[in-house]
Amino acid sequence: MGQINCESSPASMLECMMLIRTYEEKLAALHASDGLPGTCTAVGQEASAVGVVRALNANDRILTNHRSAGHLLARGADPGRMMAEVMGRSTGYCKGKSGSLHISAKHLGVILTSTIVGGELSLATGVALSMSMLKQDGIVVCFFGDGAACEGIFHESLNLASVWNLPILYVCENNQWQAFVHRKETMVADNISGWAAGYGMESRSVDGNDVEAVHAATVEALAHIRQTGKPYLLETCTYRVRGHFEPDDQAYVDPQELSTWRANDPIEKMQKRLLEKSAVSIADIAQMTQRAIAIVEHAVTFANDSPFPEISELTTDIYA
Repeated sequence: MGQINCESSPASMLECMMLIRTYEEKLAALHASDGLPGTCTAVGQEASAVGVVRALNANDRILTNHRSAGHLLARGADPGRMMAEVMGRSTGYCKGKSGSLHISAKHLGVILTSTIVGGELSLATGVALSMSMLKQDGIVVCFFGDGAACEGIFHESLNLASVWNLPILYVCENNQWQAFVHRKETMVADNISGWAAGYGMESRSVDGNDVEAVHAATVEALAHIRQTGKPYLLETCTYRVRGHFEPDDQAYVDPQELSTWRANDPIEKMQKRLLEKSAVSIADIAQMTQRAIAIVEHAVTFANDSPFPEISELTTDIYA
């Protein structure tokens, strides 16, 4: 595998969250100004992505969903190659064929991004079973949302993982919204984590907007899996503050709810905490901001300067 960024210091995790936010907001801005293909962002969920991914080992594998940019960037993906993929350029991670919704990066252990809701849940058991049978060291980390948790494949996957004792960390990023439908319209309970008990699986819910809390809970969950060989369900309770898919005016969202969650912004929360501890200074945060902007602008330039795939690539990298 290639180089993977496993740095998990508080300042490093803050800067990674800032990079993810800058990258995704740039995607949204480019859609509005230049007609860039629409994408599903996860603005507001950065602490969940960084807290989990920065706790992983290099030999752990990731299966993720349509809000995958944060997971990829936290894993050490190149923003330029990611941007090129969104723009359909040959220098992208999948040669410009996947867009933002199907990116994979084998050298980073990112097996796939599935735009099919729950698609990654259906494949996580197979990947984990393969690793177990081949006696490969590592844990399969499967990201999904509360919408996927309301589908049958969620229960099928957890059941098989429990029966077969598969080393899977299920990460439900409960962002309160299932496309354009609020979680409260589809669920009686407020949390997903309690559903694991029926499968004899350990679980936990954590503040998904607190990157240190997410990281600590992930470390604990991974230790449990490595010690027992059994799966674990971690629920990060968070909120996406942008719409389901760019563009989206969020007319269906309660303005008061959105305002309340904006006030619980994970980046601002971490900045305030580190400033109070004198772990970073105002100048440090300003430098982080400028670095994130510079990295993303360089990524846009790289992508714009990259060629589109040759016509000969039209029928390559496919199964049939």
